[in-house]
Amino acid sequence: MFSYNVRGENIEVTQAIRDYVEKKVGKLERYFNDVPEATAHVNLKVYTEKTAKAEVTIPLPYLVLRAEETSPDLYGSIDLVVDKLERQVRKFKTKINRKKREASKPEANQEVFFEDEEPEENNGSDLDIVRTKRLSLKPMDSEEAVLQMNMLGHNFFIFEDADTTGTSIVYRRKDGKYGLIETD
Repeated sequence: MFSYNVRGENIEVTQAIRDYVEKKVGKLERYFNDVPEATAHVNLKVYTEKTAKAEVTIPLPYLVLRAEETSPDLYGSIDLVVDKLERQVRKFKTKINRKKREASKPEANQEVFFEDEEPEENNGSDLDIVRTKRLSLKPMDSEEAVLQMNMLGHNFFIFEDADTTGTSIVYRRKDGKYGLIETD
């Protein structure tokens, strides 16, 4: 069962908005046999140009679901972001089921957590680090890393290779294909 952390920027989160978010995001629970205990982080923003943005992040034990959408209507943004999350879950489940059929061996659970830290102090250099992230690398293969990268909307993804137990990086190339960097 999901718990919800609904925040609003430039908007007061009313009970009606909270109920709508819980109803819509709660539909994702039907895709899981055992509904995981997870907190759905929902950020709602209203801009001065009459647009509304909905961002949803759900860190699960084996997957991080994240999506954001902007539209003229707050409720429309929520609908769009839930549709995007549903596509991510279906794609992930299809990929895992296909992989299980092909390999005919049980799938290990993987997870990646990002924790933001406080930005470093500005020392006047052009090479200032403005954000630091810590990762907990979990074993997975390169295909799963590409899937995770696409779900997060990133251009690269760092993971522990399940075969070599070394740290590897997958990245999206300019031609739309993927590259893999393996470390010694």
